[in-house]
Amino acid sequence: MAIPLTKIIFPYNIHMQKTFPLKYHVPTPITGGQVPFLRLARREDRQQKSELDIKEAKDNNEEITIPKEPERKLADIWRDIHGVDDWDGMLDPLDPLLRSELIRYGEMVQACYDAFDFEPFSKYCGCCKYAPSEFFECLGMTQHGYQVNSYIHATYNINLPNIFQRSLRPDAWSHTANWIGYIAVSNDEMSAHLGQRDITIAWRGTKTKLEWIADFMYFLRPITLKKIPCPDPRVKVESGFLNLYTNKDQSSQICKRSAREHVLEEVRRLVSQYQNENLSITITGHSLGSALAILSAYDIAETGVDVMDDGQAVPICVFSFAGPRVGNTRFKERLAQLGVKVLRVVNIHDKIPEAPGLFLNEHIPPMLRKLGEASLWFYSHVGAELTLDHKSSPFLKETNDLACYHNLEAHLHLLDGYQGKGQRFVLTSGRDIALVNKQADFLKDHLLVPPNWQQHENKGLVRNNEGRWVQRERLNLGDYP
Repeated sequence: MAIPLTKIIFPYNIHMQKTFPLKYHVPTPITGGQVPFLRLARREDRQQKSELDIKEAKDNNEEITIPKEPERKLADIWRDIHGVDDWDGMLDPLDPLLRSELIRYGEMVQACYDAFDFEPFSKYCGCCKYAPSEFFECLGMTQHGYQVNSYIHATYNINLPNIFQRSLRPDAWSHTANWIGYIAVSNDEMSAHLGQRDITIAWRGTKTKLEWIADFMYFLRPITLKKIPCPDPRVKVESGFLNLYTNKDQSSQICKRSAREHVLEEVRRLVSQYQNENLSITITGHSLGSALAILSAYDIAETGVDVMDDGQAVPICVFSFAGPRVGNTRFKERLAQLGVKVLRVVNIHDKIPEAPGLFLNEHIPPMLRKLGEASLWFYSHVGAELTLDHKSSPFLKETNDLACYHNLEAHLHLLDGYQGKGQRFVLTSGRDIALVNKQADFLKDHLLVPPNWQQHENKGLVRNNEGRWVQRERLNLGDYP
């Protein structure tokens, strides 16, 4: 009977390995499902070591803890979000909590556009569609955790054409005023989330397109000309913004007080009301509203209405979206001295942030800067800048429509996907991309989202008891706080 070769060779190998252990090695027999791959063993080394450590800890009756990356809470880093260190290290890559807060405040500005009555045949053209008490509820934004305290109105009798919308009806609510923003305060739940009672002022930009770009080239005027205090007479701001912020109309029930007077009085009242709590003041706006946000932030800090009874000043921060330049270099320096923090979110293809001061601005050579600063047209941006690029989004189409580049919803979409310079665009919050086309035509056609899809149902008309289509009567606007 033949003897298998393996039965002859294998015992011989065992004998030789025992006799000369360093020279001969007997491989482990291969059996099904037990292949000792070295790469698998290496991959499991750490896990096995961890299991051994846990077993040893159990034997010694020691407490077992598995280290985890600490979860950050918004309340713990709220001062960083608010710009205490000028957002150092938070913009590239973009900090996730900062991203979510920028989007949230941007949505609070977008609410101004969504609630604005833009219909010239409406008796209420130029005002807000909703009462302050129902503002966020009517817009489906109750999760934002704020309550509107008062509305801000501005008079349009300044030399800035196409900024305001007026009714064609003789019985219009007002012929000299437009609703331009609101002041809100975080509720108890949101305040606990933030670690602060947050006073937010949101300013709306223009609802017309971009015909008023030329008006940004208006000359600079000393800010003190409108009785805004300033220790430096060389501090100057754009005259159109200054007029809009300070003008009033004694013949109008709505605009007997200027936007400035209303903001200062309300902020003073709220700071006094909540002075026993941690407070923050966050001012936000888009386009023209961004300029008004920066101007009002300066005014609040300079006049001292942010100072509590104990002498502590409430931190002031501005989140600006697609904003133009507001003042000269002296204005920029004074704003920084007052401790006002400004973060500007811009699309590099948007032309609005380039004006005014298209040619005379902070980018001119130092040797020409002194000469430029002596002129009436030298402007300088303020604060830190977060630069976005709409061409990085795979959802947006190529277009020559400058209004799309400037659109606020497009900016919020870009914020959602921006990770950092040179990094791939990835949406992070699940925010609906259809919002981009709410008031624009910017999404690629294959996404099947119709352009300008947001509509005011029946242009605001309802059927009365007689079956006729009429405008719904609203609250007495003069009673709005």
